[in-house]
Amino acid sequence: MTSAAPEEDYERGLGSRQVQMIAIGGAIGVGLFMGAGANIAKAGPSIILMYALAGVVVFFIMRALGELLLYRRSSGSFAEYIREFLGPFFGYVTGWTYWLLWVVTGMAELTAAAIYINFWFPSIPQWISALVFLVVLFGVNLISVKVFGEIEFWFSMVKVTAIIGMIVIGLGVLTLGFSDAGDTAAASNLWSHGGFFPNGIGDSLMTLQGVMFAYLAVELVGVTASESEDPERTLPKAINTLPWRIIIFYVGSLTVLLAVVKWTEFSAGESPFVHGFSKIGIPLAAGIVNFVVLTAALSACNSGMYSTGRMLRDLATSGEGPGIFAQLNARKSPALGIAFSVLFMGIGVLLNYVVPEKAFTYVTSVSTACGIFTWLMILFAHIRYRRAFRAGQLPASSFPAPGGSFFSWVAVVFLLFVTCLVAYDKDARVSLYIGAGWAVCLVIGWYVLKARGGAQPLGQSDAAEPEYARK
Repeated sequence: MTSAAPEEDYERGLGSRQVQMIAIGGAIGVGLFMGAGANIAKAGPSIILMYALAGVVVFFIMRALGELLLYRRSSGSFAEYIREFLGPFFGYVTGWTYWLLWVVTGMAELTAAAIYINFWFPSIPQWISALVFLVVLFGVNLISVKVFGEIEFWFSMVKVTAIIGMIVIGLGVLTLGFSDAGDTAAASNLWSHGGFFPNGIGDSLMTLQGVMFAYLAVELVGVTASESEDPERTLPKAINTLPWRIIIFYVGSLTVLLAVVKWTEFSAGESPFVHGFSKIGIPLAAGIVNFVVLTAALSACNSGMYSTGRMLRDLATSGEGPGIFAQLNARKSPALGIAFSVLFMGIGVLLNYVVPEKAFTYVTSVSTACGIFTWLMILFAHIRYRRAFRAGQLPASSFPAPGGSFFSWVAVVFLLFVTCLVAYDKDARVSLYIGAGWAVCLVIGWYVLKARGGAQPLGQSDAAEPEYARK
């Protein structure tokens, strides 16, 4: 493992419309379309409040990341800022953990996609569908970033159009009373069946870990920055529209859905949107919605392959990973890094073969733990940046976070609270055990890198490192 500074960089092939749609698509994924079913069953209508609360915190995280991204241009991923402000060890840990996050999330998306295929073809084993999707998306990511961006644009367009369409249809059912659910659809469904917190506030809070999984991809704009044509304009716009996306796609869609169909009819293991439109009884509606949620899963897996290849290249160029991953193919795509990631995503295919009924639960809990750690590192890096900026050691960002580092601290406290919830939940606790094993592997890897001259000793800083990073 050696530092391999590349002679060429990525192609800036992502236009404004593609970055905007990638950002929108990152806020709509399998966490909403699939995971919301289990969350509704636990929390009832109060799940709307949980998604709103988590959404506010995610916006704080994204504004912190946005300030870092535009205080200076980076040719790599956001791990570069963590490396700058928290030291090389934490940059190394964050880079590899973010890689693991997307590998495991890719497994979750493949699992969800296979479940959606079973809606039409129940005789096809889940693992076969997962394998086919894995191979097809791998091919897409090898072509070029322009192809990735275009496909992701249309994936996101389908999701956005469908969510808006579902909201409009749901409002039509509520106001005009048409469809099979017209007689029972009413806003009172939000509080009439055991109240807004039917299982108590405690059970509602326990869903936050699953809710946070739904937002995991929003930080993807921080990875696309190095391949955006005009990041100074597109990134602030993408981040500032996040609250509206959360209000419409999460709070809005779930409010309408739970008003049309009472919460007691939803359960884990199925998409609440597919089930809801089955109850409405509109011809072919359930099949159309199933196609949309299938698109959402494939979109997230597509983004996962894109992200992991870039993160591995960033690690390689920093001397924190195999130098071979720094290479780009003729189309300026990190093909070897993507291929390496896809091999590990194949574990998801194996899980769908061995434990198809539990595969989704296992992988989402691990993804959430990795995501929380990544977000914490972004927040701590932002807090360090603000401290250096106030001391006059660094220039101002063109996109400052409101409140300085105050809301970053609020987000840190919230994420630590969610971590405690994960530890309390016996089903999700497995992610912390895996996380402990992962930490051991990372520390061993760090010392191997140090022995080979590819990393600095743990806890030490580079001699040329700025003063603010050594404090």
